[in-house]
Amino acid sequence: MKSVLLIGMGKFGQILGENLLRMGDEVMIVDKNEHIVNMLAPKYTNALIANCMNEANLRSMDIPSFDVCVVAIGDDFQSSLEITSLLRELGAKYVVSKAATEIQRKFLLRNGADEVIYPDRDLAEKLAVRMNASKVFDYIELDSEYSIFEIAVPQEWYNKKIVDVDPRKRYDINILTIKKDNAIVPSPAADYTFEDGDHMVVFGNTERIVNFTNKKKK
Repeated sequence: MKSVLLIGMGKFGQILGENLLRMGDEVMIVDKNEHIVNMLAPKYTNALIANCMNEANLRSMDIPSFDVCVVAIGDDFQSSLEITSLLRELGAKYVVSKAATEIQRKFLLRNGADEVIYPDRDLAEKLAVRMNASKVFDYIELDSEYSIFEIAVPQEWYNKKIVDVDPRKRYDINILTIKKDNAIVPSPAADYTFEDGDHMVVFGNTERIVNFTNKKKK
């Protein structure tokens, strides 16, 4: 469980907040819009109506006490930049800020953000990968070269053991988990036998996995 300060309760902030709550985190929300804060307040540990560009307002929140501070403001980059910088000055442990463009991302990183989320770009990149790969059910980019994918087991692998297929040697694919209906097989052994309907959670080079899925269409 983490303690999170969430600044900016637009659509993105609200969705993020709901998911943090679902994971059991303690979340304090802040927005200058009184109506939004009053509407959302019953769900959260604490809720505050405040302009976070005011240093005194931020200081009163005891910034160092939070594990993560999130600046989820999407429609006012100047505010996002100044708040990010103030959070760092006030001793924030970890600052995550939202950007709308690559230029904004660079400025936020230079001015105190530990991590910058870029939802439009991230979503577009993820969609591009999924559009160019067959039977991809989920995808997480780890860096510019490597990713984790959930993909369907190719039909020609059915009733064969991992050791016989040897995905790591033949395809440079590392199998992390097998998903079988609602069951999970973590770190499957070499004698695991693939079955119809199995999904693999695999790690490897993004381009190679995409090419693999396209060659192994079911």
